[in-house]
Amino acid sequence: MYKRQILIIVRFAIVMIATGVAIVAMVQLKNVVNRSEAMRAMQELGQEVLAHQRKNGSVPSEAWVDREKEKLPGYVRLRSLRYRARWIGFESSPDAILGYTEFSYRWLFSRNKHLVLRLSGVVEWIDQDEFKSLLAEQQSQLEIEMTRE
Repeated sequence: MYKRQILIIVRFAIVMIATGVAIVAMVQLKNVVNRSEAMRAMQELGQEVLAHQRKNGSVPSEAWVDREKEKLPGYVRLRSLRYRARWIGFESSPDAILGYTEFSYRWLFSRNKHLVLRLSGVVEWIDQDEFKSLLAEQQSQLEIEMTRE
């Protein structure tokens, strides 16, 4: 009877460990899917913005972007997209941040990241600390005051 009880406990422990590993794997898979869909949606939005810019000579308004992003597959993943067109001038460099959104998913070995759309149309993931310093370099005092409210 003693050996049988140990065998049951060992099997139970194996099932619990396998279940825990499966749950962690599914959460990580969900995060990877959300991240890739957000990246794809931001890239498509970037292409639409660049097409509008070539056609009209300037970046589109925030209202235009809000309408267009809803047409994109996976736009829900962009969540609270912050679009900075009103702060982008003709003298802005192609590396200027045009839009961004924060992702606070808990990755296994990573921290919060920002999905960034640059004026050149490049879309990239940036670590939170790097993003904050980059945005601070590009923001005017007026933009900082207005976005706080």
